[in-house]
Amino acid sequence: MTVSSEQKVYDVVLKQAALVKKHLKTGEDYDVKPDIVLPGTLSLLGEAYDRCGEVCAEYAKTFYLGTMLMTPERRKSDMGNIWRTDELVDGPNASHITPTALDRWESRLEDIFRGRPFDMLDAALSDTVAKFPVDIQPFKDMIEGMRMDLRKSRYKNFDELYLYCYYVAGTVGLMSVPVMGIAPDSLATTESVYNAALALGIANQLTNILRDVGEDARRGRVYLPQDELAQAGLLDEDIFAGKVTDKWRIFMKHQIKRARMFFDEAEKGVTELSSASVGILAIVRRQILDEIEANDYNNFTRRAYVSKPKKVLALPIAYAKSIVAPSRTSSLAKA
Repeated sequence: MTVSSEQKVYDVVLKQAALVKKHLKTGEDYDVKPDIVLPGTLSLLGEAYDRCGEVCAEYAKTFYLGTMLMTPERRKSDMGNIWRTDELVDGPNASHITPTALDRWESRLEDIFRGRPFDMLDAALSDTVAKFPVDIQPFKDMIEGMRMDLRKSRYKNFDELYLYCYYVAGTVGLMSVPVMGIAPDSLATTESVYNAALALGIANQLTNILRDVGEDARRGRVYLPQDELAQAGLLDEDIFAGKVTDKWRIFMKHQIKRARMFFDEAEKGVTELSSASVGILAIVRRQILDEIEANDYNNFTRRAYVSKPKKVLALPIAYAKSIVAPSRTSSLAKA
């Protein structure tokens, strides 16, 4: 029996949720564990976290903005948690990634989770996974997404694209939930919160794909479902030509609608987190879809973006949403 990509990913979600629930039942407080200090390097860990924050601010501006509403402890841990693997996707060395480099990083990742960091930045991630119920699988899956990018430039249907989106972005949501923490007064199930974080990752990547159609085409890549392009009467050649037509507008409307559906799913659960930072990501990132529409669906030569003032304005909105969570007043019991 063929298992859909959605089911494969859901199995990972259940595993992550079970890990968090197990730790919640122990009543352990992850914020008070001592830092990992390597012999003779008392300030090393602090420097490692500072460096992670600097690179995060440079290469993941929206994510960095979102961390501003987190507690200092959770903020530094989440940046260290995400950056050390996500640098493979968006960091300064992303264009030089090779299969050998990915194999080497996966081996180092396993050492990190065993508490054997290789260098200063590894120490930040090793410290984070010692404090919070973070599992290695999403990190390994992100590396698998990078492998996919090296060998694949077309996706025959949305099932294939969904798996890719999970690998390179949905994993970030699963990595972040244990660090951000679920609000103490939340009545939502752990699985539903993880599903929301996953949905936000998928929505973010779909948005990236729609924003970067022209840029990707110039690299010979088409991150759009081939069967849906064919149904719309479009070919890869039409994308390489970069001409906005009525067929393209209709096709893009359907793609944007799907991305917004994932954002809607995400917003149902992000208010259950202790931090409003995920809400910021949801609000800011979905505005890119509005900008694509404002550009008359010309994502061939015009890159949709959200201005810094609009991002800053998202802060109070996200905070307001974070303190008004419908499920916290529901009668559902937390699983």
